[in-house]
Amino acid sequence: MAGIKRALISVSDKTGVIEMAKGLEALGAQILSTGGTSKALRDAGVNVTDVAAYTGSPEILDGRVKTLHPKIHGGLLGRRSLPAHVEQMSQHGIGPIDVVIVNLYPFEATIAKPDCRFEDAIENIDIGGPSMLRSAAKNHDDVLVVVDPADYSRVLDALKTETATPALRRELAMKVFQHTARYDGLIAGYLERQTKGGEVKFPKVLSLQFELSETLRYGENPHQQGAFYRELNSHEPSVSRGKILHGKAMSYNNFLDANSALELVKEYHDTAVAIIKHNNPCGVALAATPVEAYVKARETDP
Repeated sequence: MAGIKRALISVSDKTGVIEMAKGLEALGAQILSTGGTSKALRDAGVNVTDVAAYTGSPEILDGRVKTLHPKIHGGLLGRRSLPAHVEQMSQHGIGPIDVVIVNLYPFEATIAKPDCRFEDAIENIDIGGPSMLRSAAKNHDDVLVVVDPADYSRVLDALKTETATPALRRELAMKVFQHTARYDGLIAGYLERQTKGGEVKFPKVLSLQFELSETLRYGENPHQQGAFYRELNSHEPSVSRGKILHGKAMSYNNFLDANSALELVKEYHDTAVAIIKHNNPCGVALAATPVEAYVKARETDP
């Protein structure tokens, strides 16, 4: 990407965004922004153009409509390599937007609150954010799109050194669609639970997303490959959140055994130890201390 003219920044999670905006500004980019992000950037000394001023259309409907405008989405979707697109953008006064930094309203955190009202959840369904992300990700050959603050540093480095490769752009676009897919799945699941008055045992559509935790030494058998995935943002005590304190890397069967042991002892309120072999409990014991419980469990196999 030979130079950037314009960057659009609109985030709920403001981690690292000030530094990112200053870095983009130092590269000569005009910074477009909205609402709270615009204020945070301006307060930090960044020269910001409000999207409303840029488009000539004010925010309306209590901020529900801010960025849904041809000057925004035309600037994201217009293909620089197509003369017809370039001509149409020029005719309609649409400037290209080269970088998009967007993350979404905290819907998941909102519905996790015990006192969350239905109205609060609905107002935390982001519309403009996913629209901008998807537009930018679709046109990732021309637009660098960043949804994860963890990527700010390497994206800024790539821009500074003009090494924003097609592979990097495609990876960032992939992360966008993974993110928005999960976001929509959370919303759909919440609405289904609200429609049916609580927890739903068997959803009509089960939307789950898992992240790669590690590749395994081997799969079920030594000649097979395997990998271990864990559910995103799950905080329940589980093998997926455990740490290896001793020994070599886990295999597929190791994870099955460890999971069986943990889920078994979680059934008890007292201190418990379970000894597992090939996914079957060989010994289980309760005692006052873990050591005593282990000795008792081991004694079941004289």
